[in-house]
Amino acid sequence: MSLLAVLGMPAGGLPEASGIAPEVDHVLGWLFGASAFMVVVLGALTLTILVRYRRGSRADRRPLAVSAWRIESYCIGGTVVVFLFFFFEGAGVYARIERIPPGLPAINVTGRQWMWDVRYPDGRREFNRIHVQRGVPVRIVLSSEDVIHSFFVPAFRIKQDAVPGRVTNTWFDPTRSGTYRLFCAQFCGTAHAEMGGLVVVLEPSDYADWVRQGGRPPPGSTPAGRGAALYRRLGCAACHEGAAVAPAPSLRGLYGGTAVMADGRRLRVDEPYLHDALVAGPKFRVAGYPPSMPTFDGILSTADLTDLIAYLETLGSPPPAAPPSP
Repeated sequence: MSLLAVLGMPAGGLPEASGIAPEVDHVLGWLFGASAFMVVVLGALTLTILVRYRRGSRADRRPLAVSAWRIESYCIGGTVVVFLFFFFEGAGVYARIERIPPGLPAINVTGRQWMWDVRYPDGRREFNRIHVQRGVPVRIVLSSEDVIHSFFVPAFRIKQDAVPGRVTNTWFDPTRSGTYRLFCAQFCGTAHAEMGGLVVVLEPSDYADWVRQGGRPPPGSTPAGRGAALYRRLGCAACHEGAAVAPAPSLRGLYGGTAVMADGRRLRVDEPYLHDALVAGPKFRVAGYPPSMPTFDGILSTADLTDLIAYLETLGSPPPAAPPSP
């Protein structure tokens, strides 16, 4: 079987199945072109020197009349210019990959030896398979229950590590319907080569049929629903809601904003921030509040943490303050 077949590619090459794929390929094209050019130039120079200065030839072997510093300056200057060109080309594409558009639907994907556990916002669950709709960007919230895994879809040109004890994000905009291979690109144990899956991109009508076939999930089975139950069971509202003098900041409307820490740092409130605040609470003291946040490290599982974070994302703005009494 060919390498292309293993990667799920057509014989014509790797498909560009996401919005960012053409941009990544553009940078790669420049890199391959520059590499090929250098191979040809250096190969020609090497061959010329080998032939011209072979043993017994009458080639002039006197020292060059050009000063060494001038040659070195040309080589260093040219290398810097080429490096800066590739740096800015690649940095622009990387920034667009890392800049996740707000408001994207989130699919929670947990890596474990040796499978992908996929949970949708509506409570649906799959293993080693992700269904998405063509033309609708989605956000992947990654976590791991054991070792480092890496979420890699070659056709989308995305690769993001799933690190134990952390939550990471990636996203993609599927532009072509079809079925594409999902790999773990980080060695994770004896069955690492078997840890694969599929990303199925459906046309809007087919995606609607797939949603209908799954039926309506029971109440409370969504990640946010399970997170709400955890929120109540853990008694989070006692500190974050309702108290006249709250010992902790309100969580309503917090997601997507900025938190000012006691040490002066300003941190964006996203999934990684919420995860770290839950597992290392005392280290994430918000300015103006005492260090009373407990740590849930070792108490909540990875799935519980992602469910609780999903619920915190749904909390709206805080209720308006009551007018002062006359």
